[in-house]
Amino acid sequence: MEIITDTIGDVFEKQVREDPDREFIVYPDRDLRFTYKQFDERVNLMAKGLLEIGIGKGDHVGIWAKNVPDWLTFMFATAKIGAVLVTVNTAYKIHEVEYVLNQADLRALAIIDGFRDVNYIDIMYELVPELKMQNRGNLKSKKFPHLKSVIFIGQEKHRGMYNTRELMLLGQHSTNEKLESIKSTLDCNDVINMQYTSGTTGFPKGVMLTHSNILNNGFSIGNRQKFTCADRLCLPVPLFHCFGIVLGVMAILAHRATLVMLELYDPLMVLAAVQKEKCTALYGVPTMFIAEYTHPMFKMFDLSSLRTGIMAGSTCPIDSMKKVINEMNCNEITIVYGLTEASPGITQTTTDDPIELRVETVGRVFPGVEAAVMDPETYIPLPPNTIGEICCRGYNVMKGYYKMPEETKKAIDENGWLHSGDLGTCDENGYYRITGRIKDMIIRGGENVYPREIEEFLFTMPGINSAQVVGIPDEKYGEIVGAFVILDSGASLTEEDVRDYALSRIARYKVPKHVFFVDEYPLTASGKVQKFKLKDLASELLREKV
Repeated sequence: MEIITDTIGDVFEKQVREDPDREFIVYPDRDLRFTYKQFDERVNLMAKGLLEIGIGKGDHVGIWAKNVPDWLTFMFATAKIGAVLVTVNTAYKIHEVEYVLNQADLRALAIIDGFRDVNYIDIMYELVPELKMQNRGNLKSKKFPHLKSVIFIGQEKHRGMYNTRELMLLGQHSTNEKLESIKSTLDCNDVINMQYTSGTTGFPKGVMLTHSNILNNGFSIGNRQKFTCADRLCLPVPLFHCFGIVLGVMAILAHRATLVMLELYDPLMVLAAVQKEKCTALYGVPTMFIAEYTHPMFKMFDLSSLRTGIMAGSTCPIDSMKKVINEMNCNEITIVYGLTEASPGITQTTTDDPIELRVETVGRVFPGVEAAVMDPETYIPLPPNTIGEICCRGYNVMKGYYKMPEETKKAIDENGWLHSGDLGTCDENGYYRITGRIKDMIIRGGENVYPREIEEFLFTMPGINSAQVVGIPDEKYGEIVGAFVILDSGASLTEEDVRDYALSRIARYKVPKHVFFVDEYPLTASGKVQKFKLKDLASELLREKV
């Protein structure tokens, strides 16, 4: 594979020259449309506006917002001036935002009014009371010494904050010289994006990604779906996550295709958007696809335009994948495997892989990326079909964790291998399978139990909609197997029913000792199940039983 050595701004401007009038971004619910040329003009105004308020190359600019139209304006504008866009999880509350403001050394933060029950504006005034008393752009915060500006994404005015309309006006009244001068100094290996790991375990870490990291990964991801400029991708996943930015935006940009955006995920809105815009591709985590094809109004929508897409982010039940292929017309649906630290893609299935490989594996490694299954203790590569830790190296490996050199050394070894923490196998044909996480692996009396294996098994039991398996501390065995189960609507099962079903079908040491019935799992905002919370809940429920 020939590595792209241009910056994101260079690639965008090349696409504008090639086809200025092609639609780049569409918000179908409000009929808002930008061609490549129109959006580039908006980005340039924003970039010049940011320069006017003192933001430049190397500065960290946070964005804390839903998928509003100007989210991507900020993303491309910061890339054009060499600033680092720091994406903030929309589900964060005051404690987490305080952590990111400090840890990321944010010079500016762009926000919306709020999300669900969290008021972002109130939080900022509480964290930075100086906002109400000082001049915009010259903030001197006792708690956050790097922070100089807060920007409201919208027309409304809030004391001490710029709004996007004002930045655009500043951009209109400034020349292009400063912007062009900075663009000429940028390099594809500059860090321009920082994403915080989703925090399923431990403190969030700022993953530093470059133009080259995410552009090349997006290009490969689009190639695996056979994207052309005629494709239209419905993107209902959050932009603050790699799924949105790289698998979505970068894949579309690299192939000069069209993004059909949703501000918030809603299964009915997804179905309507696909029909209205004749989308050819659809992305989501498994829970999103399930919500779409089980929606009471599903059969009212015409999804015949769909061809491909990506299901990723968490374990995909085989039955769900088959329903997406057969009932949603996504005959060429793919699966991507990776992690934020790998920009994020390491492997992906292809549109023409047999269905069995597209539901049972995560595909083969991308061109330009090396991957290996290694012994987690010795780091020695293992033979085919042997479970070990999946590692990779290549253009896609992050620059490191921001201000965390020791954590970076733990993640990337001296030979440049990024250690994923995921367990899996690779067969003789190069297809990878994920069996679980090293930290998720349950060791019961010396026997290794891989949660995913048990989860897939439980899914075969009539009445079970989905299952999540975790290890529960135990005095006798060290750990025992616990299962959290969501039942199909109208189904009725007991713990004994599940255990009896398992006892007759799998080895006794793999059978869940405890089964808990729940209505939902604790999820990160990007749709990943927070297993550490399930472990805590299991211990709590067992204490209550005593």
